[in-house]
Amino acid sequence: MNRNEKWYDSAQVCLNGHLINYAVIANPEKNQNFCDKCGEETIITCQSCNQDIRGRLHIPGVIQTRITFNLPSYCLHCGKPYPWTEEKLNAAKELAELLDDLTPEEQEQLKMSLDDLVKDGPRTVVAQTRFKRFMGKATPEIVTGFKDILVDVLSETAKKAIWGP
Repeated sequence: MNRNEKWYDSAQVCLNGHLINYAVIANPEKNQNFCDKCGEETIITCQSCNQDIRGRLHIPGVIQTRITFNLPSYCLHCGKPYPWTEEKLNAAKELAELLDDLTPEEQEQLKMSLDDLVKDGPRTVVAQTRFKRFMGKATPEIVTGFKDILVDVLSETAKKAIWGP
């Protein structure tokens, strides 16, 4: 790797999605075997394809005083969801089963829509509309539960459409 060109570092993330270090190579002293927030094991590679989780972009000659890092939901090498994305989707699907005001068919439709809310694709608009309709039947604590679970993994488009800017 030529350090005179821009390059991506690797990120270290716990299985629950807590960012540990967005610059594993540049700042190895920040690495941890386990998360200090939840105790879960940390990873730096995709568990499906073993490629590095993309971390911070390093640009030689540029001093970055404020670095923003968005935790990826899917591996850019194989397209599989990271463990934190899968766990959040599973938790949201379990929460959908607690919506007593929905029929079993509506609960299934809601669960299927959750996958489309995480991806920004042609079905996202349909999923957003369905999600908002079903949330109109939910109690405030269920709505809050969905927001708490999904806010970090929903596509930006879905977040804005459902909860505003």
